[in-house]
Amino acid sequence: MFAPGEVVQIDSTPLDVLVRFDDGVVGKVELTGMVDVATRTVTAAVLRPTTKAVDASVLLARTVTPELMRPGWVDAMRMSRSVLPHRRLLDIDERLEHAAAKPVIVPEMIVCDHGKAFISRNFRASCRFLEIDFQPTHKASPFQKGHVEKMLDSVGTLFAQFVAGYTGRSTDHRGRDLDKKPLWSLPEVQELLDEWLVAEWQNREHDGLRDPLHPGQSFTPNEKYAALIEACGYVPVALSAQDYIELLPSTWRAVNDYGIKIKRRTYDGPGLIRRQHSGIREKKGLWEVHYDPYDISRVWVRNHHGHGEWIEAAWKHLRHAPVPFGELAWDHAARGLPQGTETEIADAVATLLTRAHAGPEPSTRKKRSPRDKRVAARTHAASPSTPAVSRSEPAPTAKAVKPAVEQAAAENEDGPLAEVIPLGLFDPLEDPWRRT
Repeated sequence: MFAPGEVVQIDSTPLDVLVRFDDGVVGKVELTGMVDVATRTVTAAVLRPTTKAVDASVLLARTVTPELMRPGWVDAMRMSRSVLPHRRLLDIDERLEHAAAKPVIVPEMIVCDHGKAFISRNFRASCRFLEIDFQPTHKASPFQKGHVEKMLDSVGTLFAQFVAGYTGRSTDHRGRDLDKKPLWSLPEVQELLDEWLVAEWQNREHDGLRDPLHPGQSFTPNEKYAALIEACGYVPVALSAQDYIELLPSTWRAVNDYGIKIKRRTYDGPGLIRRQHSGIREKKGLWEVHYDPYDISRVWVRNHHGHGEWIEAAWKHLRHAPVPFGELAWDHAARGLPQGTETEIADAVATLLTRAHAGPEPSTRKKRSPRDKRVAARTHAASPSTPAVSRSEPAPTAKAVKPAVEQAAAENEDGPLAEVIPLGLFDPLEDPWRRT
């Protein structure tokens, strides 16, 4: 391989580290990563409770996007302080001004196995959108993507063994009561992994990166990229908000008077074109809809009658949920209410997430099943960072409380009256989780 991005391999594997989700639930996560064969650069890596097609698409977006410096990272991790040709690259791509020392690589070909997340329609569509050749390996042939297999194995040892909660490959490699010791949360482990890839992996000499004329000298991924970029050049690819929507999973639905129906959820928006043929005969007049499995609060409908722009439609019962949640929580609640209405399922999900956020219940309350706890914990771990919608209702005013107090006093005239403290007014900007 003579050019960065000529061949990029992608795969996922369980990470041998226990993380602590919400409500004290402890479990493992899956690591999905991409490696550039020419430079051995880990272009992107994400941790999720379970790998989905949207996670593979997120890797593509992160691969062509610079890794920005974050609070707490040392100044030596900046691209301007590395061996990468930062000054010349900055003249081409202004986004690299505050970038960390990790190359931006645009894949030309992606090699993957036959995992559901990689051979899915959504991931194939994302590759077509970015004009990337999609090349699956033969079944039961992991050696055909040996570079990413080795990379994931190296991360599982070089990085994971130093993380609190490391389990090893078997019970012989871990201590007792590991789940009761201090553990990192999923976002914290992701932050540590991102920092380690920039600080350690990209500056670690790789035995497979050697100059044919000087086989005794090995190079780091950053050094190899700096050498190859002189001959191959650099082409920046900036993704807009519309491009990120293109990378989301898609489905085809009819637009009715009430809006769009997806898994017993109703979405509606002012710009929807209702009760009309989309013009796509292959799909029988249905409309292309993109959605985020980790946030069911809204969907995007492609305007086939216009220029292909996206029309946003919000969930009808968006205010029922105190925090954003994904399809995992919705499907779990829907299975428990096979004949339930959309409102009943939304209330069930909101109740589940509210109980999960409140922490373990006292012994006098009804215990939740282990599956309820796992679903709630994984939902919070994969939730996007979007503002929560308050479920609080307007509290009764002092005028509404006074008649009830007078009636109670009339029924019990002999007893002393308690001090009446009126409830406060409803604040739509108040944090719904704050305890007073």
